[in-house]
Order: sequence, then C-alpha cells, then structure tokens
Amino acid sequence: MATGRTHRPATRSRGIPEATVARLPLYLRALNALSERSVPTVSSEELAAAAGVNSAKLRKDFSYLGSYGTRGVGYDVEYLVYQISRELGLTQDWPIVLVGIGNLGAALANYGGFASRGFRVAALVDADPALAGKPVAGIPVQHIDTLETVIREQHVSIGVIATPAGAAQQVCDRLVGAGVTSILNFAPTVLAVPDGVDVRKVDLSIELQILAFHEQRKAGEENLAEESAVRNAPTTAVSGVAAKETPAERAARAGDGPGPEGDLPAVMRA
Repeated sequence: MATGRTHRPATRSRGIPEATVARLPLYLRALNALSERSVPTVSSEELAAAAGVNSAKLRKDFSYLGSYGTRGVGYDVEYLVYQISRELGLTQDWPIVLVGIGNLGAALANYGGFASRGFRVAALVDADPALAGKPVAGIPVQHIDTLETVIREQHVSIGVIATPAGAAQQVCDRLVGAGVTSILNFAPTVLAVPDGVDVRKVDLSIELQILAFHEQRKAGEENLAEESAVRNAPTTAVSGVAAKETPAERAARAGDGPGPEGDLPAVMRA
C-alpha cells in the first residue's frame, strides 16, 4: 500500500475550491451512515440535509468531482463514497506522528476513528522522559529526540501537535525540517510555516467563545423583546404600579363607552 510520502491528492491541480474540499468530509460522513444502513441511492436534497448544507451547494460541489447523479434516481451511495474517498486521498495509508502525549494527546491516540478513515498512528512522541516506553493506546511513547528518525523511517508526511502553546512552534519547525508537509495543530497558538506546508488549526476554546457570543446575543434579543412588550402594553396608574387596562376601562377613560355606573358615558361630549 502506498504511503503518504509517495502520493498527494490532486484537488488543487484540478481546481477544487478550498471551501468545497472542507465540505467533502461532511458528505463522506453522511454517505458512510447511509452505506451502513444499506441505502443504495440518495437524492441531493436528502444528502444535503444529512450533511447540513443546501442542495444547490452540494450539486455545485459534486460537479467539481465530475459527479452529477441520475435524474429521478439520485446518487449511487457506494460509488460516491469511493469517489470522495479517492479525492480526499483516503484510499491509501497515511501514517501520522502525534507529538504531545498529555491529556489531549492521549485522548487523540485512543481515538478509533483515525484508522477507519485511512490514518495510521505511526508514532507517539513526547518530551517527558518519564513517558518514554510507556504504552498509550497500545503504542509505546517515544522521546522527542527520536522525532526525525521516526518521521524518516515511517514515511510520515502528516504531523499532529498536541503540546502546550509554548512548545508548539519548536515542534512545528522540527516536523517541517524532517519533511512533514501537513500539520494538524491543537495547540492554542498560530504556527509560522514555509510555503508548501498546510496547517489546520483546532482550538476548542475559540469554538466555545463563539458559542458564548451567540448565547449572549440571544439573551440580549430576549431582553429587548420583553422591554418592548412592557413599553407597548396599555397601563393605568394604580397606587404607583402600572396595571393593564381592560377594553371597557380604556373606552370609559376616552369617553366613548359606558360609565362605571351605567350605560351612559362617564364624560359627555359637548
């Protein structure tokens, strides 16, 4: 089986936009779920809903792959799984090295989804001498001093950084210097890399901050709606407290309805 060193996907040379590339894994996840349920075909509307995009965008994305589906039938699920997997480079083995085996790194090492998607954890590396030789997810941790040797021997082109922020750039430089050309960065810092090196950043705290912004905005909108409702509600002063008027009370106050003692208005108009 070919390694990540010998082949790279041709998405850029074929002119597939980065936004489309970012959505392909969403389509693939939805298609894999359909495949597991033995669903043979799927319409663009159904697949778009499962992937969380609109159907027009999905059809445009698939046109870059040369896949247009069949009118009245939809897309062949198994073929589309193969087509997207091939485009993403998932029909081959991609050995990866994971640097930083703290709580997050250990959790990533134990994640079972890597292997099923074509990514083999070739090595776990950490700077702590006390971790050297200890198995995590069945893989012995190696000391950071062996990083370049591991990359060379395992033909690694993808590195994952799960170190503290202060160590991330140095680790990145060593990965790049050893030949790694793609990096997934979990450290809360921005990495500087040369041209030709791709970096994807995952920062959970940033995602939570974005959610906090939306929660604050929703709370503010609810407060404004409540204040507006209070301002617009008809009121009468009763012992200094605003109280809602009934239609009869409002009409009586305006002189258009029966007074409090009978059918005649409380105030007769001239």
